[in-house]
Amino acid sequence: MTGVKICGIRQTSHAEAAETSGADMIGFVFAESKRKVSIEQAKHIASTLSALSASIQKVGVFVNASKDTLEQTAHEVGLDYVQLHGDESPEFCEQLNVPYIKSFRINTVTDLDKTKPYTKASYLLLDSASGPYQGGNGTTFDWSVLDRLPFDRSQLILAGGLNTRNINQAIEQTTPAIVDVSSDVEEDGQKSNQLIKDFIKRVKES
Repeated sequence: MTGVKICGIRQTSHAEAAETSGADMIGFVFAESKRKVSIEQAKHIASTLSALSASIQKVGVFVNASKDTLEQTAHEVGLDYVQLHGDESPEFCEQLNVPYIKSFRINTVTDLDKTKPYTKASYLLLDSASGPYQGGNGTTFDWSVLDRLPFDRSQLILAGGLNTRNINQAIEQTTPAIVDVSSDVEEDGQKSNQLIKDFIKRVKES
C-alpha cells in the first residue's frame, strides 16, 4: 500500500489528524518557507505524538544546511529522516549520521539523471520544477517521464500538486512508495484537518 507524507506541519492538531488518519510520515520545514517552523515548535509537536505512542515517522526539510545543523536538529527533534532540497552532493549526503531523503525538481526525463549518484538515499523525492520554492508549490509535472525511472520504485516519493482529484491516477501511473502533499491539504494557507483526512482516505482506497 502506498504510504502518505503530510508535509509542512506547524500545529499539533494537524500532526494528530495526520497520525490518526493513517499517515506514515509528517514533515517539518526548517528551510526558509511560509511553512517554516522553529526547532522548539517541532520538538513540542514531536513530543506530543510520542506521548500518544504514535508510530508516525518525522521528517525535517532543509536546504543546504550544514552537517552539524542536520544532525543536531535530527537529534533534538527526534527526526527519522532529513529531507534535502538544496545542492547537497552525494559525498556530503553519505557523510551524514542520519537517514536522508534527497529531493529533485523534475521537468523532463533528462532530469532523472541527477538522481543516479544518490544510491545511499533512503528515498528519492521527485517534485515539480515549477514555482518559486524548492518544494510545496502545488504544481504537478509530467508523470510519464517516470516510465524511465533509474531507481527502484520502493525508493520513490512522489510530490507536486497532488490532491484528492488526481491522486488515484498518480498512484496508478507511477506506483510510488510514498506520496507527499502539503499545499493541497490547506485552506487559506493553513492545514485543514478535514482535508488531511480526506487525502489520506483517498490514498488508502487506491
